[in-house]
Amino acid sequence: MAEVNNNLSVTFWGTRGSIACPGPDTIRYGGNTSCLEVMCGNKRLIFDGGTGLPNLGRKIMTEPVPSELPVDLLLTHTHLDHIVGIPFFAPLHIPGNQVRLWAGHLLPNRTLKQTLSDMMAPPLFPIPPEIFQADVAFHDFEPQSPPDVGDGIKIRTAPLNHPNGATGYRVDFAGKSVCYITDTEHVPGRPDQNILDLVQDADLIIYDSTYTDEEFDRFVGFGHSTWSEGVRLADAANVGRLVVFHHDPSHNDVFMDGIAAEVEKVRPGTIVAKEGETLTL
Repeated sequence: MAEVNNNLSVTFWGTRGSIACPGPDTIRYGGNTSCLEVMCGNKRLIFDGGTGLPNLGRKIMTEPVPSELPVDLLLTHTHLDHIVGIPFFAPLHIPGNQVRLWAGHLLPNRTLKQTLSDMMAPPLFPIPPEIFQADVAFHDFEPQSPPDVGDGIKIRTAPLNHPNGATGYRVDFAGKSVCYITDTEHVPGRPDQNILDLVQDADLIIYDSTYTDEEFDRFVGFGHSTWSEGVRLADAANVGRLVVFHHDPSHNDVFMDGIAAEVEKVRPGTIVAKEGETLTL
């Protein structure tokens, strides 16, 4: 009898927000925009399709044993930094592959397929989504009706406070849980109840920490949060471990080292996301 794989892991393929910033000053924490690979046993979930997604696609194409199909790509939202890698995701161009794309923030006015078609259209892009050779399905959902991806995986979602909307995710698998909460702006002094309810007692929360508290006031309305608010939420919700994520492109490795030192003082064991790093629960 084959051994049951109940591992839950997260690999960071893109940790930045807003715009990719590869270069000598962003080597340790990474310069690609948001993309996570979550493995629930042999089932792969991908969260966001930023500039880190093509690298994940190339890795998938070299795997000797394919993951269970279909591959699910779940988007927090469709701002450019979170979807620009999708046209370059190699598995979409291989006949026989099955890829499902999900979005929970566009209804009732738009659909995911319409939005990606708008991005992949002249004069912005030379080829439409119809170029994909894989079996591709586009799914739009409401936060109260989250995706059902099967394989014993439970997904819950909640709306986030971000311009044009965004979705937070919680994945529960084999008694372990990880939450992905990015592109959300907090209200100072008032925890977001939607987020608190979603992440309560989770093992791991990956949280939008674009700004420091000192920077935050200058960017109210941009739709992002701080690592300090992440600490407050994690403490209030009894979260096991916090991951600082969605680094501002102006924050180089030296700056991020400073954040890592500060957050370690406040909440020991907190991780500052690094591109290429894998966390196994």
